[in-house]
Amino acid sequence: MKRIALFALVVTAGCSTVPPTNVHQPMSARPMQRFETAGGNGSIFQTGQMRPLFEDRRARFVGDTITIKITESTTASTKSNNKLDKTNTASASVTGLSGLPGKGLLGLNLDAGSANAFSGKGEAANNNIFTGNITVTVIDVLPNGNLLVSGEKQLAIGQEQEFVRISGVVNPSFVDFSNTIDSSKVADARIEYKSAGQISDGQIMGWLARFFLNVMPF
Repeated sequence: MKRIALFALVVTAGCSTVPPTNVHQPMSARPMQRFETAGGNGSIFQTGQMRPLFEDRRARFVGDTITIKITESTTASTKSNNKLDKTNTASASVTGLSGLPGKGLLGLNLDAGSANAFSGKGEAANNNIFTGNITVTVIDVLPNGNLLVSGEKQLAIGQEQEFVRISGVVNPSFVDFSNTIDSSKVADARIEYKSAGQISDGQIMGWLARFFLNVMPF
């Protein structure tokens, strides 16, 4: 029995799991009933699917969907250069002590010098580009009318799974008439692109190696 449990543990550890996320939860919401009519539902007319003729088609309620254009491009760089030079020199000599005591010091020369030098350089650069489209769901409507949206897109390619997730706060006035908004206009945006599979697992250090890396003093 113990062998079976150990085997199951090993197999589970070797399998890829869904990567954790930091986006707002839940990532989907069921729309609420917004219209009630005296006649109720009919063979064609359904109150849950009714929209007034002149109603704005942009997302406004929980359960509505909105498309976000991910156009993230960040570039950051920093460079520093420090240099310090210091030089000290001292010189003393005794050439003559005529008529004075201490003639044994005649011809004594003293030279001293010190030099310090320090040079340090540092440079860092970061460049990220992330583009694409994803349709998310309104999961909450804030008291001021802003929309809290969240969504996920999963792509399975062979043995690899790709996860694109995004959430944030959308001001309805920034949404265009095609019900689309740029990610640069999403407040508190949380955008993730993660993967799970053999390639992703191959890039992770094993738990035993991580253990020795943490406990080794050098």
